Amino acid sequence: MQLIVITGLSGAGKGLATRHFEDFGYFCVDNLPPMLIGSFAELLERGKIGKAALVVDVRGGEFFSELMGALDALEHSTLDLKILFLDCDDNALIKRFKETRRKHPLDNDVDGLPAAIERERELLVPLRERADKVINTSRVTPRELRAELQRTFVEGGDAPGLMIQVESFGFKHGPHAGADLVFDVRFLPNPNYDRDIGHLDGFCQPIVDYVMAPDVTQEFLRRWEDFVLFLIPQFEAEGKAYLTIAVGCTGGRHRSVALTNWLSARLEGAGYRVAASHRDLAAHAPPEPESTDGDAAAGTSLSRAQSQTFELPRDGATNGLDGVAAARAQRGETQ
Repeated sequence: MQLIVITGLSGAGKGLATRHFEDFGYFCVDNLPPMLIGSFAELLERGKIGKAALVVDVRGGEFFSELMGALDALEHSTLDLKILFLDCDDNALIKRFKETRRKHPLDNDVDGLPAAIERERELLVPLRERADKVINTSRVTPRELRAELQRTFVEGGDAPGLMIQVESFGFKHGPHAGADLVFDVRFLPNPNYDRDIGHLDGFCQPIVDYVMAPDVTQEFLRRWEDFVLFLIPQFEAEGKAYLTIAVGCTGGRHRSVALTNWLSARLEGAGYRVAASHRDLAAHAPPEPESTDGDAAAGTSLSRAQSQTFELPRDGATNGLDGVAAARAQRGETQ
C-alpha cells in the first residue's frame, strides 16, 4: 500500500496537492495529529485501501513534535511511504497570504508574517531533509503541479529505480530551492549577446551548436557526465526514490536549457527514468494571442516554453543531441 505524507510550508499549495491526489483516486486526510498516523495506517490496511495521502504540518501545534517519531515507526512497516515537501519562496508566500487574507498558523500578531514564515521554515528543516520529493511552487501553475505529482507518484509510483528530474533555471530569477544537485554553467559562452541567435532558446539548433561547440563545453560535458553517473548509484544506495538536478545559467533560456536537455538524454540513454523541465523558460515566451473562448483558451494557453516538462524518448538513444531532437520531434516541434 502506498502512503504519501504531504507536508511543507503554509501557503505552498498542500491543499491544492491534496485535491490533485483525490482526483488520482487517493484516500486523503488533512491535518491529522501525528499521534494518530499509526492508527490511520492500520485502518488503511484493514480497509484494503491501496493508496492514501495524508497532510501533516505545523497546524498540529504542540503535537507536531511527535511527527518524526511517527514517521520512524512507518519506515519499519510494510507501507510504501513517500514524503512530499512543498516549498515556496518567502515573497510568493507573503503575496499569497495577503491575497487570501488568511492568517499564518504561527503568526502571533506581534512579529508579523515574515517572522512566522521564518519560524515555520526552521521547524520544517528536519522534515525537508527527509523528504523523497521537494517541489518549490513559487512559479508553478496548478496544471504544472498536477502533472509533476502524476508523473512522480502515480505513473512512476510502481516503477522500479530512481526517478531523475533535470531542470534548467535562471539565477536572475532566484536560486533553485528544491534541487539535490545544482550546477552553475554561467562560465560557458553566452549566446545571448549574439544578435543573430540571441532571441532563440536552448531548444533551437543554432543555440545548441553555439553552446556545445567550444572546447571548454566539450571538456565540461565529459567530466559532468562521469560525475553525475558516479553520484546516481550513491543516491540509489541511500534509498532515495527521486533525484532533482538543477542546471542554472543567467536567465534560464540558453545554456541551462541546452545542457539540461543534453544531460537528460544522456541519462535516459544510460537506462535511467528521466524527465526534463525548464523553470524559467516561460518568462521569455511571447504573449499568447487573445481568445474569445475563455474555456478553450484556458485549456490550450501553454506555449512550448510554458509547457515546461517533457518525457524523453525511450528508444535507447545514447547521443545527447539526437535524443533531444527525437524528443522535440515526438512533440511535433520544429527548429
